[in-house]
Amino acid sequence: MTTKIAGDAFRFSWPRSQSDLPELWRDLDRAVWRWVRAHGGDPLTALAAGWVSHAEGQGHSALPLSSNDAEGRPLLGPACYEALAQSPLVDTHAGEARPARPFVLDGDHLYLRRNHRDEIRVAEALVERRAAAASPVRALDDADLRGLFQGSWRDEEERQRAAVRQAPGRRLMVLTGGPGTGKTSTVLRMLLGLSREHEARTGPLPRLSVAAPTGKAAQRLSEALRQGAARLGSGEPPLDAAWASHLDGVLAAGSGTLHRLLGSRGRQGGFAFHAGERLPADIVVLDEASMLDLGLLRALLSALREEAVLVLVGDADQLSSVGTGSVMMDIVRALQADPRGDLVRLEHGFRADAALVPINEAVRAGDAQAFEAAFEQAASQRRGERVAARIHIVDTPDQLQGRLAAWAREWMAELEAVGIERPVPFDDGPGLASRLGLLRRQQLLCAQREGPFGAVQASTAIAARLRGGSALADWAGSIWYPGRAVIVLRNDPAARLYNGDVGLCLLVEDATGQRRLQVAFDPAADAAAAPGSGAAQADPAPVRLFDPAALPPHEDAFALTVHKSQGSEYARVAVLLPPDAHSPLLNRQTLYTGLSRARVALELWSSTASTAKALATGLQRHGRLAERIAAAGP
Repeated sequence: MTTKIAGDAFRFSWPRSQSDLPELWRDLDRAVWRWVRAHGGDPLTALAAGWVSHAEGQGHSALPLSSNDAEGRPLLGPACYEALAQSPLVDTHAGEARPARPFVLDGDHLYLRRNHRDEIRVAEALVERRAAAASPVRALDDADLRGLFQGSWRDEEERQRAAVRQAPGRRLMVLTGGPGTGKTSTVLRMLLGLSREHEARTGPLPRLSVAAPTGKAAQRLSEALRQGAARLGSGEPPLDAAWASHLDGVLAAGSGTLHRLLGSRGRQGGFAFHAGERLPADIVVLDEASMLDLGLLRALLSALREEAVLVLVGDADQLSSVGTGSVMMDIVRALQADPRGDLVRLEHGFRADAALVPINEAVRAGDAQAFEAAFEQAASQRRGERVAARIHIVDTPDQLQGRLAAWAREWMAELEAVGIERPVPFDDGPGLASRLGLLRRQQLLCAQREGPFGAVQASTAIAARLRGGSALADWAGSIWYPGRAVIVLRNDPAARLYNGDVGLCLLVEDATGQRRLQVAFDPAADAAAAPGSGAAQADPAPVRLFDPAALPPHEDAFALTVHKSQGSEYARVAVLLPPDAHSPLLNRQTLYTGLSRARVALELWSSTASTAKALATGLQRHGRLAERIAAAGP
């Protein structure tokens, strides 16, 4: 008897020995099975425990036990449920209080105790925040909204206005929407309204904290807020002077990673801010919330002061976190089922690349016919020398090598166009920033990391072709060369470089005329603008330069996994799907996340079967978070 978990089958057949354990199990899952058997667990409990561990490895917070087999029969009958409930290693959520046990049977779901605790606490905290909503002291009227939207009152901005109007007075606000729907500009206006409400309610201006799960996403958010503030401060008509102090407050907040905001203790574990030492913030905005896992959201909610406002922002249709749970998707689903005005979904796209919007919408809906039609329509629209969208059939290694060769030639053309082999003065900020901007011009994204169709081998192949180019002949035998793109693999807090940060190697000339290779990175995500500077004068921090030998562990970044690309956008994107139509990585969330990184043009490298499988497969993570939030009711 089998059922599916994230593309894998689990079966309740009884292994006679360790050699009979499911082949899908990891070493950790096998270790859990051995531990349960060694501590008095019966065969059923041991097998279920191994599958709970395996399910967590797939991102699920719990193992569903009520699934049916292929013939419609329950996997576990009443006697098996009773056996699990009576196990000395399994607690029951509705049962008597007993000493902590490693597993929890809650309804028809079996949990690791840690995940059950996190799910309960997250649900309780969110329900309490929803219930704490009150009428605002300084409600935003139409005149306020016209001022914040600089006189605009377009129909397509109606959902943005609703989000800004509905935020004051709430302890929880959730904003979701796809790329280009105006989430960041809406957040900026929400922050201004929330800041004014806090001042009216308490007297002083609020303490603002803005964060994202990764340094790359935090840096992009910081840049977008700074640019948005500049447009508001210098626009026509200009923002009323009454908002100036609130705008300065947003600029002064800066942004950083959520781990940094909470005060991560690194290898020691835990955070400096927690239930016993609350985060000194009155308003917290968390962008790219789809990347949050269950444990990290619990840590954030535990650290927040009761009266603080939490704004969660993200695209609920993107890939969920690498860790446990699908918290953004679950929260959106629960709030949709019980609407109270604390969830706003933005749907209108404001980007110039309108040709790409129908493609993303078709992927979200899993509509293969609409997907094909949208690609055909986009293929008829040109973006400079290229069409807006194109599908390349890639289902053999030779076909892939042909695409990689073409992609490398286009990369080399970009490098040659800026004279990548020529030195840039170390104090030429605009020149350094311009070259670093090449990283946002084009990016290959892969569903897989390893293997012949994975990001690692694709990056290596592109790098080899670049080093063979005439412009880089002087560095042909070197690991480091101008134009090498690298991604950081491990956090280095002292250098303020974090896992996922991407840099570009450049030839830099110092004040003495000496030339050396340096790796350029965007400004640190937590670089804040000076208070009182005014939005229009808020200049970005300079590009950061590092000696290659000083970098933390890293690898080539000419191809990235789709997961690593979350929180980023590129002018042109190619998405590579593996030709194995049975791969669990072929799902709508992976395809949507990859394709939606493109602003101007995109390519899909895939077999027909892989594309069909991805469109037809929705990725669902098991757990009861949405159910717990919705069950609280009004």
